[in-house]
Amino acid sequence: MRMLVEIRDQHESEWAAMRAVADLLGVATPETVRQWVRRAQVDDGARPGITSDESAELKRLRRENAELKRANGILKAASAFFAAELDRPQR
Repeated sequence: MRMLVEIRDQHESEWAAMRAVADLLGVATPETVRQWVRRAQVDDGARPGITSDESAELKRLRRENAELKRANGILKAASAFFAAELDRPQR
């Protein structure tokens, strides 16, 4: 982002500046630089969207939720199994 800001005035467009930054960094495509810049703008609050921190937290919570659902399913199955065992007549 800083590199783009520094060389933006030396190019005719933002895309040309992104292309130059991509070449300087050895990145295959300027689209990658554009995505980095947009992500930095969202993280800085200059652009609307979900920040990197919020995205990481959302991923963590989704993982945790899936794990809890699996555990709940296991507990329900075990509960049903033991309830069936209690309902069987004893010999």
